Parts: sequence; structure tokens; C-alpha cells
Amino acid sequence: MNAERIPESCSPFILHRSAFVFALLLAACTSAPRPAAQNPSPMVDNTRAHQRLARRELETQKIGNAEVLFGSGDDLLIHFHGAAWVAMQAAGDRTMAVINLGAGSGVYEKAFADPAAFTQLVQSLHRPFKRIYISGFSAGYGAVRAILRNHADEIEGVMLLDGIHTSYPFDATKLEPFLAFARRAVAGEKAMVITHSEIFPGTFASTTECTDYLIAQLGLKRTPVLKWGPGGMQQLSEVRAGRLVILGFAGNSAPDHIDHLHGMPTFVELLR
Repeated sequence: MNAERIPESCSPFILHRSAFVFALLLAACTSAPRPAAQNPSPMVDNTRAHQRLARRELETQKIGNAEVLFGSGDDLLIHFHGAAWVAMQAAGDRTMAVINLGAGSGVYEKAFADPAAFTQLVQSLHRPFKRIYISGFSAGYGAVRAILRNHADEIEGVMLLDGIHTSYPFDATKLEPFLAFARRAVAGEKAMVITHSEIFPGTFASTTECTDYLIAQLGLKRTPVLKWGPGGMQQLSEVRAGRLVILGFAGNSAPDHIDHLHGMPTFVELLR
């Protein structure tokens, strides 16, 4: 049973009724249950290398919630979730803004639910940009989804690093912004890169299930492969159509998840 607190408006006699009556009254008196948290994976992996990028200190500026590295080029890459010093190694000559808002996709989605939030973020950098890319690692997909709902036309490319989920029962409506953008990538209008592990959260749909849904809706099929990825990752499948790239990797452990962030300098080049 969900351990929601019983509202004070519920009569105390509830606690002395049968379990059946208690369940009915609790359902009537309480608000909707909160989304279930991810089950921590008990898996460990001591086989793959899980190589990590060496830390590099970069001259960045703090602008609002963003840590910004100004580049010499005219492209902007905005990344959500993950250590800034890791993500910024994918900057190249781009200007890069990294935003960390906390745990869970909800905090990211809420921050950009207002269409003006993204516009204000870009304007706060006080530079004209030729192309804007957005990326999200893990929970960062919440911001990407919110931005795509309102600003898809302004975005040149999207990258999702082991971060695309929906709730159970499988709610396809939450994947619609990603599917719509993927269709445009297949048509060559936009660029989209998705990487995913084999992690199964249990309480919400995994990245594998969500990418399987996108692939099916697009009428595409995975190609099985077996080759090395960045940092000792093991790639198992791929989909390539137009400017859409979906890469599936082995692994159901925490280090396998973090691999996707440290592989960002390699994956970002697929957006070009």
C-alpha cells in the first residue's frame, strides 16, 4: 500500500475498521499517489572497463541556473543533468550551457513547462546562435520533453543519453514530443541521437521499452551489432534513418548508466 499520510479531514475511526473498509476510505480521502521512485539496480559489473574522462578545469560563467562555457563557434548546446565538467568536454567550439536542477525528471520538466523559460535562457547568453541543440542525460530528458513541446522548430538537434522514460501503464502520450521530433529527423529536417542501456527501473518504463516504441512507430528495425563504444561500452544494436541515430548498449548497472554521460564527446558528433 502506498504510504501516503491520511489527511486530517479523515475521521479517526477509519483506523479501527477492517482492512477492506480502510482501503476504500483511504482511497477516497487521500490525494493521488506520488509517482513511484526508481528501484535501485542490484546489478554490478566488473567486466567492462567503464573508463572515465579526466577532469579538466574550464573557464565557465554562472548565468542563472546554467554553467556556461562560451565557445568560438555560432552553435549552442544546452545540456541537462550531469557533472558540468564532464558534459563540457563535448563542447568543441560550441557555446555550452549545463543545467542541473536536482533529482528526478519532474523538476526539469516543471522548470521549462512555461514556454518563456527556454526563450529567457537563450536570451540570457546575449549572443546570436545559428543552431541550437539540446541534450539530456538520465532525468534531464524532462527538460528536453518540455522544450520540444513548445520550441521544436527552433531546435536543430536533440541528444538523449540513457534518458527517455514514461509511466506505467505504458503512457505513449508522454513520448509524443520525442516521436514527433524523431519523425522530422528521419525526414532529414532535424538531427536526433538516442543512446540507451539495458537498465530496467521496474516502476516506470525503461529506456529500452521507450526506444522500442519509437522504433515501432517509425516503422524501423534495430540492426544487431557487436562492437566497442566509448570508454569500453559494448554496443549491441543500432538504428539509422535520415538524421536519426539510436544506439543500444549492454549493461544493467549504475556504472553502465554513467558510461553514457562520459561517452558524450563521442555521441555529440553524431548530431553534426
